[in-house]
Amino acid sequence: MSVATESTTFTSLNPATGEVVGEHPIHDEKAVAEAVERAREAAAWWRDLGWKERRLRLLNFKGTLTRNLDKVARLVHEETGKPLQDAQIELVLTITHIDWAARNAQKVLGPRTVFPGLAAINNKCILEYQPLGVIGVIGPWNYPVFTPMGSIAYALAAGNAVVFKPSEYTPGVGVLLAELFSQVVPEKPVLQTVTGYGATGAALARSGVDKVAFTGSGPTARKVMAACAETLTPIVAECGGKDAFIVDSDADLDAAADAAVFGAMSNSGQTCAGVERIYAVADVYDRFLEKLIDKAKSLRPGFDREADYGPVTMPRQLDIIERHIKDALDRGGRAVLGGAESVRKPYVEPVILTDVPDDSAAVCEETFGPTITVHKVADAEEALRKANETSYGLAATIFSRNRSRAMDLARRLRTGMVSINSFLAFASVPALPFGGVGESGFGRIHGADGLREFARAKAITQQRFPLPVNVASFSRTDKDMARLLQLTKLMHGRRYKR
Repeated sequence: MSVATESTTFTSLNPATGEVVGEHPIHDEKAVAEAVERAREAAAWWRDLGWKERRLRLLNFKGTLTRNLDKVARLVHEETGKPLQDAQIELVLTITHIDWAARNAQKVLGPRTVFPGLAAINNKCILEYQPLGVIGVIGPWNYPVFTPMGSIAYALAAGNAVVFKPSEYTPGVGVLLAELFSQVVPEKPVLQTVTGYGATGAALARSGVDKVAFTGSGPTARKVMAACAETLTPIVAECGGKDAFIVDSDADLDAAADAAVFGAMSNSGQTCAGVERIYAVADVYDRFLEKLIDKAKSLRPGFDREADYGPVTMPRQLDIIERHIKDALDRGGRAVLGGAESVRKPYVEPVILTDVPDDSAAVCEETFGPTITVHKVADAEEALRKANETSYGLAATIFSRNRSRAMDLARRLRTGMVSINSFLAFASVPALPFGGVGESGFGRIHGADGLREFARAKAITQQRFPLPVNVASFSRTDKDMARLLQLTKLMHGRRYKR
C-alpha cells in the first residue's frame, strides 16, 4: 500500500518528452514514522504466518506481477524513458527472483541442527534465522523494479515487513508495486511505499527500521549511513561501479564486441554493473575495436519503438557525461565514435574513446552514460592490473576461450561478481549473490546470502544429559579441571604433518 496522501506533492516526468506521468505526495518525517509504525504490527503478523503461507502469498504476488507485466513495464517505460522491451525484460528477471526467494526461504533460513562437537556432546544445537522486523528499502531509478525487488522480495521471504522509498524519478513504479502486493496480502500493510525527495529517504533511514537496503551513488550512501548511525541501524549498500571488460588474445571477438556494446549502451549506459572500461590485449585490439565501432555506430537513442535505448533519465547526469568526454579529449584521448557533440539532451549517442589517460575522469569516475573507453594492453595480466586500479569493485566481464585462465582472472578481479564470455549473466541467476566491494558498497542481495542479509542468526542449545565433568560451575574441583585439560591435550595437542 502507499501511505496517506500529503498536501504537498511532486510530479514524475517522462524524461524523453517532459510530460507529466503522475503526481505523488511528498511524505515528511511524520508520515514516514507512521508508515514504519504500521509496518511494526504488520511485521509481527507476517512473521507469524509461517514459511508455507508466506511462500504462497509471494508466489501469488509473482503471479499478479506476471499478469500485470505489460502495465508495470509501460509505467517503467514512461518514467525512465527506457525502451518498452527493456522494461519487460526487467520484469521477467524480477519475477524469477521473487519465485526463487519464495521457494528457497525456508530451506535457507529454517531451523537446522548442527553438530555440537565432543566438548558439548550432551547438547542438541539448533541454528535458525529470524526476521529482523521492518526493512527500509531506498531504491534507484535506473532499474526501478529489478533492483529494489532484489531487497524487497528477499526481505519479505525472510519474514520482514518493508517500507519502500522509490527514486523521485520513478515514484509511480514504487506505488504500483505496493498496490499489486496488497492484492494478495490485503490484511496488513506488509509492503508500503513512501514517496518524495532525499529528505523522505533520510527520514526512513532515521526512522528506527531494523535495516536499510540502499542502492545509489557513493556520496548518497555516505549520507544514508550517517543517518543510520544515529540509531545503529545496519545497512546493505550497492553504490555503482566502474566495471571493466577484458578481451583476451583468444577471445571470440564478434561475441565480445556484441556483449561490450550492449553492456555499455543498453539502458543508455545507466547500469551500475554496465561496461565502462575495456582492456583488449594488443594482439586483437585493432580487430576488436573495429568490430566494436561497427556494432555501436548503428545504435540510435529515442523514445519510439525502434529506438535502441532511451534518454538519460536524470538530467544532471548529462553534464557529467559531457564533462567526462571533454576531459578525455582535452587530455589526449581520441573519439573513434561520437564525441562531445553526441550529448544532445536528453539523449546521448554512442561514444567510444581510445588513448584515454588512466587518471582521467572517464576512466576513474562512474560515467553512467552510453560511453566506453578502450585501452590496449600487452596481455591479460596487464588487463587485470588495470582493471583492479579503481576504488570501485562491483562487477567485471572476461572474454577468453582459455577456461582456466579466465577462471584465474575472475578470481583475482577485485569485484563482487564476474561474467565469463557473457555480460551480466550473474544478475539473471537468483541463487547467486549480488554486491560489490570498496566504493561499490557492501553486503549482498539475491541468493542465500541475500536472504540471510535480512535475518538474524539465532543459536540455541538444549542440554540432553549432564556430563560427568561440569566446569561451568563454582563447585568444580581440581580433579574436574585436570580431566578437562587432559581431554583438551588429547584432542588438540598433537603435531600435524603435511
